[in-house]
Amino acid sequence: MNTFYYGEDHLTASIALKLARKEIQGVFSHETIKRIHESADAVAQIAQGEKAVYGINTGFGPLCTSIISPEQTTTLQENLLKSHAVGVGDLIDPEISKLMMVLKIHALAQGFSGIQFGTVERIHWMLENDIIPIVPSQGSVGASGDLAPLSHLFLPLIGYGKVFFEGKAVATQDILSKFEKSALKLGPKEGLALINGTQFMAAHGVRLVERFHNLLTNATLTGALMIEGLMGSAKPFSADLHRLRPFAGNQHVAFTITNLLEGSEIVVSHLNCTRVQDPYSLRCIPQVHGASWNAWLHLKETLEIEINSVTDNPVVFNEEHTISGGNFHGQPIALTFDYACLAISEIGNISDRRIYLSIEGDTPGVPKLLLKETGLNSGLMIPQYTTAALASENKSLCFPASADSIPTSLGQEDHVSMGSIGSRKALRVLENVEKILGIELFYAVQAMDFHQPLKSGPILQKIYEFVRARIQPITEDRIMADDMEEAIQLIKDGVLANLANSIAFEENHPYHTHWTEKFNF
Repeated sequence: MNTFYYGEDHLTASIALKLARKEIQGVFSHETIKRIHESADAVAQIAQGEKAVYGINTGFGPLCTSIISPEQTTTLQENLLKSHAVGVGDLIDPEISKLMMVLKIHALAQGFSGIQFGTVERIHWMLENDIIPIVPSQGSVGASGDLAPLSHLFLPLIGYGKVFFEGKAVATQDILSKFEKSALKLGPKEGLALINGTQFMAAHGVRLVERFHNLLTNATLTGALMIEGLMGSAKPFSADLHRLRPFAGNQHVAFTITNLLEGSEIVVSHLNCTRVQDPYSLRCIPQVHGASWNAWLHLKETLEIEINSVTDNPVVFNEEHTISGGNFHGQPIALTFDYACLAISEIGNISDRRIYLSIEGDTPGVPKLLLKETGLNSGLMIPQYTTAALASENKSLCFPASADSIPTSLGQEDHVSMGSIGSRKALRVLENVEKILGIELFYAVQAMDFHQPLKSGPILQKIYEFVRARIQPITEDRIMADDMEEAIQLIKDGVLANLANSIAFEENHPYHTHWTEKFNF
């Protein structure tokens, strides 16, 4: 796909990211433009009428019974953006701002919001020219839409706020002058259409889907490397076993690890060992990682419904038919973010346990603390403290944001989702787990050093060699912070996953299974 038709094509997390990154172009069909115009015309007629319709000729929230005259419509809508731009805290990543714009354009282009095409076109113009509004991260309770962050996002439309342009924060007025453009005058309902919706939390969700997928793919690789390093059994990954409990995620992980271990000299070397079974952190990788894959799939599917939905209020079907409802309420995805957060944290928990297991010295040929000469040297004792700290921090972050609700708007909005908090928190937990997996990678290749000259399967062996070309073995105590950071960056950048895919393609290796398509990003 080189072109995406806003308001018509099916949007996915992957496509949203490609639109934000300008890898594909977003356009409007004639039919979409016609639909937007018809919806705006319907709102203009309602604004001139006597019948009270929320947000078109009334005030907002608890002021919904206050009637607004047609002459005051523009002031009403501009006041809405100004008064609701009350966000605080760190600024969100510009790419998330761009994703918010992509998601909002797609929602508005469906033609149920009563917004003028010129307003949608201006948002699209800003996106295409990398004029990215500056948005604070805190202030949304995730119910009547992401009101505060969306207000900051669209202040530039009316000439206020700041934007990122060419890597710098610039006043909106300066940008408008540079491009010889004027601030927009908003028509009836336009301000409300802009700030009602779940695009802040959903944009974070799009980023979460991508990074969670990369995390899980890397967790399979680091887990498989640790199985080799600790001479774990390949039997727990048998297809026969997992057919008896056929969760899709479990089977995906089990089959992938089976394929990764295929042809391993290390596996063959201990087929007749006396160990009866491995600890859970090795033996139960399919069950634990697989459960998190299932959570990822649920997140992806739920989010794709959301980003193709109309989350405005009121929804305008035609001049005679408007509905003031609750499609802006973030609960459907707020619960999913909390589920994903827990699933991500569990990947870190089990990874930390494998790291600890690797330094116990119970694997034949693998010394305690992963170093032959200890006493004077501490070996790899202390990096596990870091993973323990990260895993513990994540446990405190796993309290579900959606379990809380604080009434707002003088009781009009008496139940809120806190989905914006849940989405940001899930990404914070994910960043911690990326660090844990990086340290597991660091430990796993150190453990595999002691099995040379035996080789692993073709993919794992080349990953091992790739890592070793960048991180030298630990033979005596040294500052390891840079080594750990190098390994963490390999996880975050998706380098190992890409390497595994390229090796599998070159060697026609069955790295991927028939389950892989289900879990594609």
